[in-house]
Amino acid sequence: MAVRIEEARELSDVDLRRELDNTLRELMNLRFRNASRQLANNAQIRAAKRSIARLRTVMREREIQGISV
Repeated sequence: MAVRIEEARELSDVDLRRELDNTLRELMNLRFRNASRQLANNAQIRAAKRSIARLRTVMREREIQGISV
């Protein structure tokens, strides 16, 4: 479930954390499926990692804005 940066910025803090947890869980499952040779599309792992990075970026942006304001 790829999250676009615009979509992530529209989420509330609680929803953002929930989406991050879900994506981390999804990444773990994708890695297990890849290790057991059940994953047909390896690009899903890359997409999940990028979604995690986007979510963490938005969380960090909010953290910095809270400190500097």
